[in-house]
Amino acid sequence: MRAVVQRVTKAAVKIEGKIVGEIKEGLVVFLGVGEDDREDDLLYLCDKIAGLRIFGDQEGKMNCSVVGLQKEVLCVSQFTLYGDCRRGRRPSFTAAAPPQRAEKMYKDFCTCLREQGIKVAEGVFGAVMQVEVSNDGPVTILLDSKKHF
Repeated sequence: MRAVVQRVTKAAVKIEGKIVGEIKEGLVVFLGVGEDDREDDLLYLCDKIAGLRIFGDQEGKMNCSVVGLQKEVLCVSQFTLYGDCRRGRRPSFTAAAPPQRAEKMYKDFCTCLREQGIKVAEGVFGAVMQVEVSNDGPVTILLDSKKHF
């Protein structure tokens, strides 16, 4: 699984001009599911993101997590994180999981975050969405469950 994690002051997902998910301060997680991802990939990323210390403490140092500060997460599925642009100019998405399995893993990921006490807002899987992000810092972190060793 791959994730782009952004620390935000606010964020919202809209479909046809209507807000379907929004948060105040917290994290936006763009989540991509790969064809060979399994539950251990999901659990790794869930735990990593919940405990990621990218919020400032009283001294302004990045020592606090979304869980520790009781912040929110907006999770948006994004298969394009598996776009392979090495050949030609049009990305290939063959490394992305099939939609039905990707949707289940996306939902399970959101559930995993909720089980850690995080308030989670979601986009709509497979929909064309407009995501409004007010990146704080800016702080943007790339995570890949296959590159954690």
